[in-house]
Amino acid sequence: MPLRLGHRGIALGVRENTLEAFRKALDSGLDGFELDVHLTKDGVLVVHHDFTLGGAPIAGLSLRELPPYVPTLEAVLESFPGAWINVELKSLPPETDGREEALARLLARSPSERVWVSSFDPLALVRLRRLGVAPLGLLYEKPEALELAPCLGVAWVHPWVGLLDEEEVRRLRARYRVLAWTVNDKREAQALTAWGVDALVTDFPEVLV
Repeated sequence: MPLRLGHRGIALGVRENTLEAFRKALDSGLDGFELDVHLTKDGVLVVHHDFTLGGAPIAGLSLRELPPYVPTLEAVLESFPGAWINVELKSLPPETDGREEALARLLARSPSERVWVSSFDPLALVRLRRLGVAPLGLLYEKPEALELAPCLGVAWVHPWVGLLDEEEVRRLRARYRVLAWTVNDKREAQALTAWGVDALVTDFPEVLV
């Protein structure tokens, strides 16, 4: 049975990427959740999807300037110690503002075999690997991006579900663990489960439970 994760938690009636959404994912019977992380200008890792909030770049805001519903990653890890959590580090290559180092320090303080880090940014993954962060996953929605995976030392690949069929899943699983996103159709979820994917991400828990 693959891990079943809520996409940014389960944002049905609550804000996505909040403690309420993560709690809702677990209460609905899922194994955990996926979330998105940015670094504030005062060096705090916070959970939010977009690079901006209210028109302002999160990287240019301090923690106290963010609304209360935006949690820190540290608070999420402390609140849900038993959950499976995929941390997506939001990053735009080639620049870095130290977010990889901040994430490595936080995960070293709160180690868990149920937490892994993914990113669309291959340079961020290289930096994380050099800092000893593991396991790592490459997120991608264009098939050619997979060619980067062998160079990155990732244990996971996270393809967009539209790229997958039985043959592709078999090929990927010969080398990696596979997370499919975003799976919102029950028949699709059943097929992916039969093909042996390791994790599924959904917006709707009833599709997976």
